[in-house]
Amino acid sequence: MDQVALGNGSLRVSSLSLGTMTFGKEADEKTSVRMLDSYVAAGGNFIDTADRYSMGVSEEIIGRWLRASGKRDDVVIATKARFPMPRGSGLHPTYLRGAIEDNMSRLGIDTLDIFQPHAFDPAVHPSEWLGLMAELIAEGKLRYVGVSNFLGYQLQQTVDAARYEGLPMVVSLQAQYSLVDRHIDYEVMAVCREYNIPILAWSPLGGGWLTGKYHRDQMPTGATRLGEDPTRGMEAYEKRHTDHTFKVLDTLTEVSESVGVPMAQVALAWLLQTPEVGSVILGARSVEQLEQNLAASDVRLSDEEWARLQEVSTPPLPHYPYGFLDTMGGR
Repeated sequence: MDQVALGNGSLRVSSLSLGTMTFGKEADEKTSVRMLDSYVAAGGNFIDTADRYSMGVSEEIIGRWLRASGKRDDVVIATKARFPMPRGSGLHPTYLRGAIEDNMSRLGIDTLDIFQPHAFDPAVHPSEWLGLMAELIAEGKLRYVGVSNFLGYQLQQTVDAARYEGLPMVVSLQAQYSLVDRHIDYEVMAVCREYNIPILAWSPLGGGWLTGKYHRDQMPTGATRLGEDPTRGMEAYEKRHTDHTFKVLDTLTEVSESVGVPMAQVALAWLLQTPEVGSVILGARSVEQLEQNLAASDVRLSDEEWARLQEVSTPPLPHYPYGFLDTMGGR
């Protein structure tokens, strides 16, 4: 498995990371531990979690695995806080310090490799929580700072605070990104390119859409996310049941047949070959599902195949403000 550099290059993480939102919920502890073992055996070193994942249980499972396996020095641990927990919520340093100490306690570690606010907090200027990050780094409790689910202007505010106030710079942006959801291309991606902030892509298979399991005019059924609940989250059937989605799926099917590997592996390979993507976060319910997706590291698309998928998945832009300058001859 390839490795990529985050930040100033001193932190190297595997190009496929293990997302653990299913731990303690859709995957019991025994299955979760098997996935951790399988992932590390395949050469992975980047484990992502959050306090909200099964309300802390995901972190606890990882913590017990770290102690039992002795793998702490072999892996990079990234976690998040921001959303409501028993202690509170938000990014105010008074709350956040305690939340991060809770993260570390559940994980059973003294130092976090990466902490990521799970979302922006409009009530707290980035300089406030970045100041706390600087304190934690000085105390040896934290190594690097990332962010998650930030809008373009929110990421720019955070970068500006870091640059002009001498605070820790963001080394990554964790965001939803896949062939069926590239809306961060509108503005967020431009900030990432400007400051060399890699994307950590979550939901890389669009909540199962890019595996080929969901079809036009056929409501999902069976033991799948949407089969169990067709209205579930951002990948809900009615939300993604669009002409754009099925154009993407048609092209993905053709490329998959040409390459000779499953659709899911092609969709992941496209991300792995996308320059702005640093690591692709794999979430799975089972070891078998995880291992199938890890095989994407062996898939190489041709430039033409990658470009076909790039073109068909490009989201349509509203004329204003994005096309306005072109119309007026301003570019």
